Amino acid sequence: MQAFVGAPGARNPAARLLQPGALAVTTGQQPGLFTGPLYTIYKAISAAVLARQLEARWARPVVPVFWVAGDDHDFAEAATVSWLGNDGTTVRGTLRERPAEAPMLPMYREPLGPEIEMLLAGLEDAMPPGPNREEAMAAIRRHYRPDASVAGSCAGLLAEWLAPLGVAVFDPTHAAAKRAQAPLLIEALRQTGPIVHQLENRHRELVASGVEPGVPVTEGASLVMIEAAAGRDRLVQAAGGFESRRSRESFPLDALEELARTQPERLSANVLLRPVVESALLPTVAYVAGPAELKYLALARPLYDRLQVHAQAPMPRWSGMIVDPKIDRVLQKCEATLDELLAPSHQLEARVVRAQLPPGAAETLGQLRDQLHAGYESLAQAAIEIDPTIERTIRNLAVQAQNGVADAEKRLLSHLRKRQTTETQQIARARELLLPGGEPQERVLTVAPWLARHGTGLFAELVVTIEGWYRASLEPAHQGH
Repeated sequence: MQAFVGAPGARNPAARLLQPGALAVTTGQQPGLFTGPLYTIYKAISAAVLARQLEARWARPVVPVFWVAGDDHDFAEAATVSWLGNDGTTVRGTLRERPAEAPMLPMYREPLGPEIEMLLAGLEDAMPPGPNREEAMAAIRRHYRPDASVAGSCAGLLAEWLAPLGVAVFDPTHAAAKRAQAPLLIEALRQTGPIVHQLENRHRELVASGVEPGVPVTEGASLVMIEAAAGRDRLVQAAGGFESRRSRESFPLDALEELARTQPERLSANVLLRPVVESALLPTVAYVAGPAELKYLALARPLYDRLQVHAQAPMPRWSGMIVDPKIDRVLQKCEATLDELLAPSHQLEARVVRAQLPPGAAETLGQLRDQLHAGYESLAQAAIEIDPTIERTIRNLAVQAQNGVADAEKRLLSHLRKRQTTETQQIARARELLLPGGEPQERVLTVAPWLARHGTGLFAELVVTIEGWYRASLEPAHQGH
């Protein structure tokens, strides 16, 4: 229980894992600023909902667990956060850049530093005033402090926000968790050769079936990482044992075994081995994953038998968008659907502008097209009878005539567009809320501004939505039994 993160004023949901017959539904993500993109929250709530539904069906405790991957060393990703500004544009903030020569510290060792204060101020400025903003910012500031680590702050805030939903937040970098993982990591090192061989075969099978796992398999590369002179580094096979890939430090197997006993915090699992470690440490029955994770979980399947660990069932997380009332108002005003707003090439703006054409002009344009088509088709048939060699010329003239109509329409619409600036700008802002920078909302924006607008009731709404989604997904399988 030591490795589970507590939440202020709340009973730790992890206590339910001590109940007889308790199981776990796990999910996880590397830490990010202000908990990172929205899909982090979607994963956690998906796990909570799935655990609740399985508990109801099996009549035994099923606890959702969120694994904060604090060993991750991708500082560039963890140190960047995006939110929507007051003007509806995407604001991108970066804590700082890690110097190229600096060791790649894992995120549980990387302090936030004084730079976090600037990001906190920018985030707060973008939030609408009111009690929800004060509550959201108070929670964020409790955890995101200059002296806190990137991983520790994320784990603490997730624990505070998710405890009411029954989600237990697990810190795999805790000393107790590190000690528990160490024997499995050493066993994975001992079996590096056979493991790589099996993964290579599995990779070929998946690619042949049309699935690209997204994680390369490199000959001689183990699935274990070590903190060495260059920071967190991959252990690869070398003469006499292993060496760190970047710093080229030698580590005989017996030295790594001693390290596992005395300094287990220096060892960690890579992305393929991590779900196996989770299943070894927790009574996991399902792992809630995103699309990319589902692919590499398929690649990792041979590891479970090789390391004699029970394989949890991979389950997809919910994916969706938060549609603010302001977006609904734009859709109602334009008599449009969400699909129209999300369609490429700004089709909705074109339709809205086109609708402003005077009825007579729109009718005339249509008549011109029809008359030109019919007239030139008649001329082309006559050309065939007179001299077939001039048919192509007549048809080219028909195209030019239609282009003239299109050009006339384009000029009319161009001037209308200038008059419809307000409407088209509203549409553009609504689209930016859903596709910031053209990317899916859930992969870019943090949840904090929505909590400032709607409070933690947003989580309850997500629970209801995701419950319906999982119920529909699980029902056929349930009926089959």
